[in-house]
Amino acid sequence: MAQTHAANRHLGVAGTRDTVDLSELLIQVARGDESSFAKLYDALGPAVYGLARRVIRDPARAEEVAQEVFLQVWQTAARFDPERGRAKSWVMTLAHRRAVDAVRHDQAATDRDRAYDWSSGPDYDEVNETVTIRLEHEQVRRCMEGLTELQREAINLAYYQGYTYTQCAEVLDANTSTIKTRMRDGLVRLRDCMGVAS
Repeated sequence: MAQTHAANRHLGVAGTRDTVDLSELLIQVARGDESSFAKLYDALGPAVYGLARRVIRDPARAEEVAQEVFLQVWQTAARFDPERGRAKSWVMTLAHRRAVDAVRHDQAATDRDRAYDWSSGPDYDEVNETVTIRLEHEQVRRCMEGLTELQREAINLAYYQGYTYTQCAEVLDANTSTIKTRMRDGLVRLRDCMGVAS
């Protein structure tokens, strides 16, 4: 029976809570009285959590806010003035403000994440990649100019137009083995010109 009474008090079941003067408890909390703080928590904990839960909707986040509220109550209880209002109103105002701040904070964080979402962007530096490719193309063009005409034409047909050795030989009116030799010599010169290790 005693456990049921304590559980009902903790859950804030109407009619089961001892009548407590919340203003007096807050005054005692301001003086550092831990037992008064425990009684205040038992009396207002469910209401604070319920308010936070209604504003925030996420149960775990609402629990965090409720804890933050009671930490704030412990730290700032001296600011409570019983002549300006009721203790429950003061604590619930703290709870509402803290819950609204949590919603605003969470929304701002979500907005920031959306605004600066890099997850769908490229995994590499696109500008660097483009510049590197252009420089490599320019270097290949410059090195191709250093080849003989037959080497340049054979490499151009094979690598840029997809011709086979036989097709290159037909187009250039040359022997297939000559085309192979010219392409091999041309590729060696290209490799040396571009500084690629063999």
